[in-house]
Amino acid sequence: MIELFETYQKQSCRTRCNVMTANGLQTLTVPIVKTNGNHTLTKDIAISYKEPWQQIHQRCLESAYRKTPYFEYYFPYLEKAFSTKFDTLIELNEFCLKFILKVLKINKEIVYTEDFLPIQDANDYRISLSKWSPEATDYPKYYQVFSDRQPFISNLSVIDLIFNEGPGADKYLQSLMF
Repeated sequence: MIELFETYQKQSCRTRCNVMTANGLQTLTVPIVKTNGNHTLTKDIAISYKEPWQQIHQRCLESAYRKTPYFEYYFPYLEKAFSTKFDTLIELNEFCLKFILKVLKINKEIVYTEDFLPIQDANDYRISLSKWSPEATDYPKYYQVFSDRQPFISNLSVIDLIFNEGPGADKYLQSLMF
């Protein structure tokens, strides 16, 4: 279940991710508007279009991943994220989540809370997702397009894994399960 009724926490993975470019690590951030100030619920977070963030993100991904083995196959499915004006962050994140689930062949229904559900135990994913931490875990190496110039970088966006490993991305993720 995806929690919609918590007070939105800034600097979370809901609005940002890391990608590897020829010049190194780059963070992509979706600008937001808290419609009710610091008491805005996650479901009410709007996306700001004052800056051309979609164009910046699209150009960054094209530049960074154009030479990856699976870019031409998967990027057309993702392009809609750069041409659609999503009203809320939830709408954009749902679009991206559906893309990722489809590519990774994960058959999961996306379910949202209808009221606030308090955290019950330490296994609640909201704890690990609450603050964005690019250094969270060191994952096993996989091919990365700039490996001839840069060391392997862990904790990048799943987009990095998808463009570099293609159909093997799901097997890589399965190998991480205990």
